[in-house]
Amino acid sequence: MTERRALTTMACLVLTSAAPAAFGQTGPAGAYTGSYADDFSALSARTRNYDDHPESVFSYCARNTAVYECLSYAADGAIRRSRQRSVLHGTAFAYQRQANDTLLLTNDHVAAWPSVTDAGHLVDGVPAGCKLVSQTLALVDNEHDEYARDDVPVTVVVTDPQLDVAILRAHAPLQVMPWKVGRSADLRERNVVEVRGFPLGAFRATNVGKVISAHDHDDYGDWDHDDFVVDALLSSGNSGSPVLAVSRTTGEYELVGIFHAGYSQGSALNVVIGIDQVRDLMTTLKRSSREPPEDLVALNGAREKLQAALGTLAELFFPFGGLVANIRARPDGMLLFSLFSRDFPFSSDPFLVIGSGATGGPSNPGAPGPIWVGSPRGLKDYPWAALLPDVQAQLTRALDEMAGDAVSYAELKRAREIGSQSRQSSDHIAHLGKVFARTTASRGDTVQSIEEITEKLAPQSSTSVVHFADLFVTPAAPSGTAALATRGGPSGAIAQAAGGPPPATTQR
Repeated sequence: MTERRALTTMACLVLTSAAPAAFGQTGPAGAYTGSYADDFSALSARTRNYDDHPESVFSYCARNTAVYECLSYAADGAIRRSRQRSVLHGTAFAYQRQANDTLLLTNDHVAAWPSVTDAGHLVDGVPAGCKLVSQTLALVDNEHDEYARDDVPVTVVVTDPQLDVAILRAHAPLQVMPWKVGRSADLRERNVVEVRGFPLGAFRATNVGKVISAHDHDDYGDWDHDDFVVDALLSSGNSGSPVLAVSRTTGEYELVGIFHAGYSQGSALNVVIGIDQVRDLMTTLKRSSREPPEDLVALNGAREKLQAALGTLAELFFPFGGLVANIRARPDGMLLFSLFSRDFPFSSDPFLVIGSGATGGPSNPGAPGPIWVGSPRGLKDYPWAALLPDVQAQLTRALDEMAGDAVSYAELKRAREIGSQSRQSSDHIAHLGKVFARTTASRGDTVQSIEEITEKLAPQSSTSVVHFADLFVTPAAPSGTAALATRGGPSGAIAQAAGGPPPATTQR
């Protein structure tokens, strides 16, 4: 039975210090096989005495403070805004010096907060539907440290939610890890490991344990990476701690992973991100592009796949980045992609509709057509040619992502309707569901950019509008483009007259 992993929400920052340039003696290796030792007798004397040096104290607590803005309604219907503050503590460690700066590794869930809280991205004490407005990261003594003058500010360089890894930068010459990066692929069961972190965020501690499983794939929530399992007694607050193994050949520690989570029903079953997957991120400071999962349908011939997905009803609803999306075919062959507000179904009109024509490249559902932007009054249409290039690019991206998610959701829906005929088909359905959930959750940035665009383009009280139902009867008449270039109007920031330069107010 697969156990659900509990995300550790406290971590603490582990910085490794400079040590002597070389460690001299090598521990006994004759009793072991493989790259890493099964007990600490393999440690060299120099490594064993490392903690006696003052600079070996390299554990620090990282405090991440977030402020969320939450909207609610007063008794008279007025919108109320309130702010909620949330704090977590975690562990990270320094691995490289860059001039007077220091780079550190930790977990994504230590360094980053959800941009918007929802059922899949919870924050303690913050209701669902609240938006992140600020966050600050700093190194502190422990969770009780209230003296801010000696805190060390850190910033996020890059983060990878699928790996649950983030790289931080401190504008200070901190001590770095004295040991080399090892190979998590060389770990075997019964290898001994050491974990240096801040359990509960309360104090610096060293925990030891053994590898009890050398491989475990983690696809819980947004995660998608390979782990190994250790039996060290770890706690919330250890998130981001370095996990070290003992090299048989040198007697030194080697970095083999980053602790990030524990099994919710296993007090001593903790999972560690294998360091082999993190190596590129550490050196390039860029998140590597990953091939899409094999179960996500490629968009080659997407129009035909979309038509099949719509079925006899010529319509499909599906989730998209926390919102509800819809595709519907019009009699003239145009596909209409609609996004509904977070109040759906209480508010049943979409805030954005993108028309997609019957022609297009092999990887596109069709050439982008007009768009309609909604308000409580109705929908205002904008010809595609009147939109500024950066807006066209963002809407094209949204169109491609909605098309891909619709095809994937239709495949998942069909698989569930057929049902589980065997263990393999049951596992396939479960995997499709996890892949789709992870994909649609990753659309948050797209949804945010769309919401910003539509807020600027929303029809004003004096603007003529059409109703959502009208779009499916006959093609809406194209509006004139000259009015779209009016400076100061609702579209002035992102629309321009076809064939003419953008208004002066759009220059940045």
